[in-house]
Amino acid sequence: MPYRESVFTSGHYYHIYNRGAGKGRLFFNPGNYHYLLELAGRYYRRYGVRVIAYCLMPSHYHFLLCQETDEPLSKFINALFNAYVQAVNNQQNRSGTMFEGRFRHKWIDREEYLLHLCRYIHLNPVQAKLILRPEDWPYSNYLEFIGRRSCVLGEGSFISEHFLTPESYHRFVQGYQENDQANGLIGDYVWD
Repeated sequence: MPYRESVFTSGHYYHIYNRGAGKGRLFFNPGNYHYLLELAGRYYRRYGVRVIAYCLMPSHYHFLLCQETDEPLSKFINALFNAYVQAVNNQQNRSGTMFEGRFRHKWIDREEYLLHLCRYIHLNPVQAKLILRPEDWPYSNYLEFIGRRSCVLGEGSFISEHFLTPESYHRFVQGYQENDQANGLIGDYVWD
């Protein structure tokens, strides 16, 4: 099947996600998570991408990205995961596809959904019952959002642009448990 180039537009936000083939693992040890983040750190500026939020899960990933140049986000994602898959296949002595097809994406066409999507991404390991609190998952940028770790990817200004303090974002995320209607608001922007 020929590759169909998706249209990505400068200045727009996109939820990028994919899962392992057959819902299999993408990350086999802590070093795999760190290596993917290291690769993302090498590539995001080169491809003109602003990393807003991310969460790496054992069998899938989520990124909320903003395309800042005319270079399509697909080039960043393809470079990132091609390098990652080659390294992990070599490390794990495996071959073949690692993903369930091409990455998926949703254009975030309404600004008010950005914060709800960040919260959805950061709560992913809690919803999967891997941890009790989002701050216990080291493979997302939630700790950066709440001011407990320096930024791994990017400059971290997104949170200060939308919340008065990191603590106010923490309260926003905690409030999800009391007001889960917000998840319904972003239904069109998450996994389908």
